Amino acid sequence: MWFFLKGAGMGAADVVPGVSGGTIAFITGIYGRFLHALKSFDLNALAVLKKSGVKAFWRHVDGAFLLSVFAGLVTSAASLAKVITYLLAHHQILVWSFFFGLIVASFIHVAKQVSQWQWQTVLSCMIGALIAFVITTIAPSEAVPHWWMFFVAGAIAVCAMILPGISGSFILLLMGMYGHVLGAITAKEVSLIGLFLIGCVFGLMIFSRFLSWLLDNYEQLTFSLLAGFLIGSLNLLWPWKTVVSTYTNSKGIEKPLLQQNVSPMEFASVTGLSPQTGLCIALAVAGLLLILAVEKLTEEK
Repeated sequence: MWFFLKGAGMGAADVVPGVSGGTIAFITGIYGRFLHALKSFDLNALAVLKKSGVKAFWRHVDGAFLLSVFAGLVTSAASLAKVITYLLAHHQILVWSFFFGLIVASFIHVAKQVSQWQWQTVLSCMIGALIAFVITTIAPSEAVPHWWMFFVAGAIAVCAMILPGISGSFILLLMGMYGHVLGAITAKEVSLIGLFLIGCVFGLMIFSRFLSWLLDNYEQLTFSLLAGFLIGSLNLLWPWKTVVSTYTNSKGIEKPLLQQNVSPMEFASVTGLSPQTGLCIALAVAGLLLILAVEKLTEEK
């Protein structure tokens, strides 16, 4: 049940463009086990299945753990898709404020995994921050939703999903597939969802091996790089933004193309809307405290 809830947290995070399920996995203490379980699906696993049967294969791939995590992840993502879409459409400032606090706390948690900050780890952190910052400044596009695009989107986005600080949902947004994937989930288009999930499995099998190798061989540099990803992603989650330019998507709906971060006062001046500064700060602090509480609870487990 505990692993199911952790998976549900990952699923909830993955629905939001800018928040990574990998961050939640890291904070809740299942990140390393999750990567190694994914990596265990290899030729050795097939050999175990052939030689010793299904039970031995299930133990080899840590099947019970993966089943619980993915059950929570899929259940949460499917049930929260409409809720998150509504909140982002009607209360975007408040949502980004809450997740801004989450990511700040996540950075603190990941940075604490670096035992000693030297020039190599500082440089790695700076590189990670720069990469994430550049990704978050790229303007989103709108893709034509051909069936094969769902497979490709799943394979690419899932790589970002398991990286703390890099959001799979935001990668989907950049590819122009975020709305189409959410639409397929809410409309229960089984074939398209299936293609997306197959792409996710394909991407997970490849990228999890690479990431696991990095953690096994360059742990401190990898942790500092991941911490940098988190800091760089804060650019996307800054609550107060003004629209610089817009575009019209394939459904004829006008959407923001380029946005810039502004102060709460400038936001109020330009948009004529209340910046809700006090509530935003309170939500950011709540997000930070929530992660610290989860971290403490996980340590006690």
